[in-house]
Amino acid sequence: MDTSKRKAIFRRRFAKVVDALGYKFNPDEEMVDFLLEQEVLIERKHGSPFCPCQAITGDREKDMQNCCPCIPFHRKHFDYMKQCWCGLFIHKDVTDPTQLRQIPASEVPD
Repeated sequence: MDTSKRKAIFRRRFAKVVDALGYKFNPDEEMVDFLLEQEVLIERKHGSPFCPCQAITGDREKDMQNCCPCIPFHRKHFDYMKQCWCGLFIHKDVTDPTQLRQIPASEVPD
């Protein structure tokens, strides 16, 4: 399957999942397109659409926690940042994602 078709499939599938979790795609379409393309390439190489911003360790159980959309595995962290790690998804209430920043999990309050 070509990359464009696979990206469209990801977009449809991911939209349903993240909507139910209170997230939406980032409005920066260029960034979204780039990240989805990276996930297609990663899926071709590793068999799953892992987050392009997280290292693949080779430990399948650990790596599956970074399979997109990985929000359920990192919910507290992402809810605190109001976005997922790579910024593909943002909280539905965010109107200006340029104001968001990545925050290490170690800095998320208990």
